[in-house]
Amino acid sequence: MTISERFSEVKRRADEAALRSGRDPADVRLVAVTKTHPASEINEAIAAGATDIGENRVQELLEKYEDVAPVRWHLIGHLQTNKVRQVIDKVVMIHSVDSLKLAREIDKRAAAAGIVMDILIEINSAMEETKSGIAAGELRQLVTDITSECENVRVCGIMCIPPIAADPEDSRPYFREAAGLFEDMKQWDLPAERFAPTELSMGMSGDFEVAIEEGATIVRVGSSIFGPRNYR
Repeated sequence: MTISERFSEVKRRADEAALRSGRDPADVRLVAVTKTHPASEINEAIAAGATDIGENRVQELLEKYEDVAPVRWHLIGHLQTNKVRQVIDKVVMIHSVDSLKLAREIDKRAAAAGIVMDILIEINSAMEETKSGIAAGELRQLVTDITSECENVRVCGIMCIPPIAADPEDSRPYFREAAGLFEDMKQWDLPAERFAPTELSMGMSGDFEVAIEEGATIVRVGSSIFGPRNYR
């Protein structure tokens, strides 16, 4: 299958998952994840209808940025504070905020650029040592601290990555837990200009349909669109 065909197939499956769970497919955003894939392949996906592109590494994003057709870029991988200034004017959302220190740096760089940056708080669902993210119990305090301190950051929801599993159903409890946190989050009384909890980013190639059934508003799909990663 071509990238165009795979993209269309993923979009069809995502739409069907939304309909199965009584949701409007338009309420689910498909972010095509391009780790290790070149600009030419990204442009194929954009031609097929991709509107949002997700990149894990700052360096890769910078290498491809000028050669990719106009699109909304998302930084979905771990972000070091010293790399924030390199992407602050290039992405529409940072999915992987897991500390007040990082939020402060994003705030500083966003203020200098004259923008407000949308961010998601990354939850480490199973508290795996190899993954970044915070514990669920730390979410409210971190969001409260960010919204009280950071004028040029808007907290838009949460992102989670469950443990890798052969069966997509094994991810469902983690997605359900994240969805519960997200629903709780919507009730928090925090400054509206800095807090707009509308996005739940979860689900990848192996489990995005289950994630949508459990309430994901953003799914991050790479290999099902682009094929296996070509690690250099």
